[in-house]
Parts: sequence; C-alpha cells; structure tokens
Amino acid sequence: MVDFSLKSLIADALRTVYHNADWMGWNLFLAIVPFVLSVFLFRRLQFGNSTVTLNRHRSPLWWLGVAIFVAFLPNAPYILTDIIHFVRWVRDGASVWTVALVYVPLFFLFLAAGFEAYVMSLLNVGHYLKQQGLRRYVFATELTLHGLSAIGIYLGRFLRFNSWNLLTHWNDVVSSVFEGVFARDSLMTIAITFLILTVLHALLKPVHFALSDYWKFRPKNRQDFVIPNS
Repeated sequence: MVDFSLKSLIADALRTVYHNADWMGWNLFLAIVPFVLSVFLFRRLQFGNSTVTLNRHRSPLWWLGVAIFVAFLPNAPYILTDIIHFVRWVRDGASVWTVALVYVPLFFLFLAAGFEAYVMSLLNVGHYLKQQGLRRYVFATELTLHGLSAIGIYLGRFLRFNSWNLLTHWNDVVSSVFEGVFARDSLMTIAITFLILTVLHALLKPVHFALSDYWKFRPKNRQDFVIPNS
C-alpha cells in the first residue's frame, strides 16, 4: 500500500518549485518573448475606440524586429525538451504521489505554456500575412519557421547556444551549423523535431480557431438563448 501524506506532498511541491524556479522561470520568460514580439509586429493593438498599427509598412526597424522574432522563436518550443528534467526528477526516487500530483501537473503546465506561446506567435504571423493578401504563403511560412525552430532547438539543447549568441558569437554559431548540424545524426534529430513541431502545431491550430470563433459569436446574455415566438 502506498503511503500518502498531504504534509509531505506539500513539502515536496514547495521543494521542487524552490529548486527549479530559476531555470523554469527563465525558460518560460524566453518562450514569451517571441509571442510579445509577434503581437507588436503582426497584430493591430486596440486602445479603447482607437486602433494603433505598429510597424505595418515594413520599415528597416520592422525587418529588424522580424529578425529578432525569428531568432527568439525557438525558445518557445525549446521548453518541450525540458522533459529531460522530468525524467531526472522521477529517477531521483520520488514517491508515486509526488510524481502524479506534483511533477506531472507542474510539467504539463510548464510545457503547455511554452508551446502555447509558439502556436500563438505563428497564428499572429499568419494573421499578418492574411491581412497583407498573402494567405497562400501562410502554410509555407509555418513550415519554414518549424524548420528554423528545429535547428534552433538543436543548437540550444545539444550545442548549448542561445539566442543571444547570434549577436555575441555569431561566427561560432555559423561554424557550428555548417560543421555539426549537417551530420547524419544531427539531421535526423532536427528532422524528428521538425515533425513533432509540425504535428503538434497542426493539432492545436484548429483548436485556437474554434475557440476564437466561439468567443466572437458567443451569446452575449441569456436572452440570446431564447428562441423568439413565430
């Protein structure tokens, strides 16, 4: 029989958060950065009754923002690779209750938040392309961003580069891409990552559209549910 203690469970939860809040918080912050950039680059912001359009004329500053967005985008799906920490936690000998009621919910919310930022970022890109009359390029753009993100995840997880290195050590990043990324094992890893991103995004994208449609056309009050007499 498994011994269940609420006091020990709470202690395990607090201990887990305390010892992992630094890297989890930092990775989640980096995952949100491309989403915030996508809002400013690809969406119109509503302030009261006025609409503010930011960087809609493809100025040099706008293109610089797009480059920064692409550089930081892999940080959002990168969170999926942090599942290795979950495996390490389980191997450390935690109880079944701690794994089920602490580790699993905590990591689910963590991974979901990171990938949600990724999906929303791509939805904002698609919105912008549609507004510019470039709907036919949405799918190709998504695949391109999946591919670039897969490469970025490989550079971050296996070669330990980060987005800042594109500015501080860009020559090392470029040389690593040509020397390591095109090796057979590296290409296989990137291809599998690309497939995972593509499938997960394809599964979640219709859900977002369905929720968006529901929010737009939801009944405003109870009277909307009443069918008028003929």
